[in-house]
Amino acid sequence: MHQLILWLYSLAVWLATPLLLRKLRRRALTEPGYAVAVPERFGHYPPPMDSLSPSSETEADEQFIWIHAVSLGETRAAAILLKELRPLLPGMRLLLTHGTATGRAEGEKLLLPGDVQVWQPWDTPGAVRRFLRQFRPSIGILMETEIWPNLVAACRRRRIPLVLANARLNEKSRAGARRLGWLSRPAYAGLSAVWAQTEDDAARLRDVGAHVAGVFGNLKFDVVPSPALQAQGRAWRAASARPVVLLASSREGEEAMWLEVLKQKTPLAPASQSPTAINSGVSQSVQWLVVPRHPQRFDEVQRLCEAAGLRVSRRSQWTAQPDSADVWLGDSLGEMALYYGLAHVALLGGSFAPLGGQNLIEAAAGGCPVVMGPHTFNFAEAARLAIDAGAALRVADMAEGVAAAAALAQDPQRRRALSERCVAFTEEHRGAALDTALAVLQRLREAVDDRPD
Repeated sequence: MHQLILWLYSLAVWLATPLLLRKLRRRALTEPGYAVAVPERFGHYPPPMDSLSPSSETEADEQFIWIHAVSLGETRAAAILLKELRPLLPGMRLLLTHGTATGRAEGEKLLLPGDVQVWQPWDTPGAVRRFLRQFRPSIGILMETEIWPNLVAACRRRRIPLVLANARLNEKSRAGARRLGWLSRPAYAGLSAVWAQTEDDAARLRDVGAHVAGVFGNLKFDVVPSPALQAQGRAWRAASARPVVLLASSREGEEAMWLEVLKQKTPLAPASQSPTAINSGVSQSVQWLVVPRHPQRFDEVQRLCEAAGLRVSRRSQWTAQPDSADVWLGDSLGEMALYYGLAHVALLGGSFAPLGGQNLIEAAAGGCPVVMGPHTFNFAEAARLAIDAGAALRVADMAEGVAAAAALAQDPQRRRALSERCVAFTEEHRGAALDTALAVLQRLREAVDDRPD
């Protein structure tokens, strides 16, 4: 029965291929990275890559350790794991796969000589077969949430251990997996091991069929912000005439919410200007810094701010220091440590619209207190722990968030206390990266022992 279901699923995925290609073409208009190496998504690789792939006689410690990090957040988690994994496997070669352009761009920073980076294969039997035949990984490590039925089934047939690391599953995703249990349950059950972030994640994962072999915590607690970026941000913060409030990793719709709050709290422009504009000449109590989650939205967010009458200065245009403006726009990738160093307080993007929130741990590691909205279901445990530790505040909506962040930014004593709690909070929960790396090493040893002579 399962084989029939898998065949029907494979047919559906194959029929959806033209839709995938159309989506890639559209995304490439704003993010050119989606137009790069498209044949890789279907298991077709250029001839020079043959010399990078291991032969069947290659020693086990020289074969590929495959990590799949679909997007930016997962790639950053993979970077944390790699810092612990490489010393344990000094001869390892990294095979790094992604599904998004931002993930691939970030992943380039992790590569060493001999490593390979390609797109995740589209989940058809042919593409998956060609991918595994090309690279023959010793183990596959899926980061956080990515489960693909054909990929799992093919790894089982080839006796390649496939694990889910830093695993999380929220209630909405569990409900979806249960509705499609005829397809998802065998996929979860086919994983060699699952290492969950929290006990709640572990319970939900078991409920959909996964074998949970450990609860290690969240890898992202082991993040170490770049000292150079933090120092630059703090130097700019010290030079700012006003305390800096960051709208961090904002998602579509949240900037409009924020602007609407500012319109209500700031005198409007003269009648000769747009009736919905904010008077940019009015002195504001804080310096606003907005960093959108997705780079394709940088221009859009600038237009929104300017349509509201605000002067915008973009990070990409700064030289010695930020230019004077009503809003600083963070339009760079890989510099969140700088932005958290620059900010006195951060509003957590993704938590004011019903999107599940973004990762707050990086802010806390940088000593930046967080004000979050009501929607943090993607990081529910981290959000609860941060609130309990006094490192974050919860508010009901954007209006309360703006008020709370501005008040905190202008209260140096309270702000310093929360900043200290942020650092202590992250220190307390470190250790998942080493535990995960040791578990990977154990799975590799078990896989070698299980191989037929």
